[in-house]
Parts: sequence; C-alpha cells; structure tokens
Amino acid sequence: MRLVWALRSALFVLWMALTVVPWALAVLAMSLFVSSTTLYWACVGWLRLAMWGCRVFCGVVPRVRGMEHVPSAADARGAVLLAPKHQSTWETFAFPTLMPHPLAYVFKRELLHVPFFGWAMGRLDMIHIDRSRRAEAWNKVAEQGRRLFAEGVWVIMFPEGTRTPRGSQGAYKNGAARLAAATGVPIVPIAVASARCWPRRSFLVRPGIVDVSIGPPIASAGREPDALMREVEAWIEAEMRRIDPEAYRDAA
Repeated sequence: MRLVWALRSALFVLWMALTVVPWALAVLAMSLFVSSTTLYWACVGWLRLAMWGCRVFCGVVPRVRGMEHVPSAADARGAVLLAPKHQSTWETFAFPTLMPHPLAYVFKRELLHVPFFGWAMGRLDMIHIDRSRRAEAWNKVAEQGRRLFAEGVWVIMFPEGTRTPRGSQGAYKNGAARLAAATGVPIVPIAVASARCWPRRSFLVRPGIVDVSIGPPIASAGREPDALMREVEAWIEAEMRRIDPEAYRDAA
C-alpha cells in the first residue's frame, strides 16, 4: 500500500512541476499588463489545477464546514483575518481556491527565491517579511495589513507560524491578534485536519478526507492581543479534537 501511495504521490509532484513552469511564466508576463486582482485570480487558477491533481492522483477530498462564517463574494460585511491551523502544504494551496475574496499571505521572504513558484508569488500583493528583523517585520505587517484590508483583501496568518505534526499543538504567536486588534478586523479561526493525508515535510500523500472547519468571527476591537489569541487558540484546538479525534486519542 505504501508503494502505491508513493507512486501516486510521485505523479502528483510531477503534475505540479510540469504545470507550474508555464503557468508561472504566463503570470510573470501578465504582471506587466493586468491589475493585481486579475493576477491573483490567475495564480489561483494554478492552485485549482494543483488541488485537482491532489484529488485525482492522490485521492484527497476536502470537506468544508462553516463557509457561512465568511463574507461571500457579493457580501459587503468587510474584511476578515483568517487564522488557520497549520499542518501541511495542503492548506497553503487550498485556501485561495476556497475563499471568495483575494487573500494576502504573510510569509518569509526566502520563499520568493523558489524558482517559478516564488517568482510568481513575488508579483502578487502579499506581505513577505524578514523574520530576523522582528520590529521591522511587524511594522511591515501592520502597514500593509491596513492597506490590504481597506482594499477588500483578506490577510491570512498561521498563528503557529510553522507546520505542526498531526495531533500536536504549536506555540500560538500573537501576530495575527495584534494586527486584528490594531485594525479592528475580526479573526476567523479555522481548524484543518490536513496532516491526516499530507503530513508536514513530506510529499507522501495518502488518500482521504481533509476536514476544514471555519469558526464564527471573533471580534477584535478593543481587545488585548494576548487574550484574543488565547480565544482563537482555544477554539481551533477544541475543534481539531472534534474533527480528527483519532489524532488526539493518546493525548486524552
């Protein structure tokens, strides 16, 4: 069975490699002529292609609950800050294909050096930071976050900062809560059981269902960031134990 998974995963990786090069080159060319919003949705086109490959080659199927908690494409309720659990590359690729509004990721600038994929990312209006310069990084997040929210773009930040193994909990950092509190934008907590199929630091993808549970927006206006993040953390971790109980059985 493991050999079958490895072969299917290899086909998926090959699919991504073969499609990302021409797509990225097209995006680089388009960036000279089109708006940032048009360019964003062009990039989402490749992510849809990647997620299609994940489903077809590896048998990974998303199951999403709680979409009513985020504004639709025609809804004028305003911006939100998405704060998902981070277990895998899967959610990094999947969220732009699931959400009705453009997303701006906060990510380390080293990713811009990844051939083709990183070059295309560099053309998008996102927030890339130098983690070694914390004060400068936060100022950039705050400044660009305010601008993006005003333009109708949602910011997405992984509170744990890095991918965590299935059934574990990373340290929740308060950067997302600081940005939300500073701008008055509500935080939408999201539980994602992606490591069930696609573990971190691995391209061995197993067939199965990735459960995504989107929680009600948590108001941020007038809140202290630490207390706000603790509320986000409590919701996500409780929901993770509900949607993926097998992963937490030993910890119970």
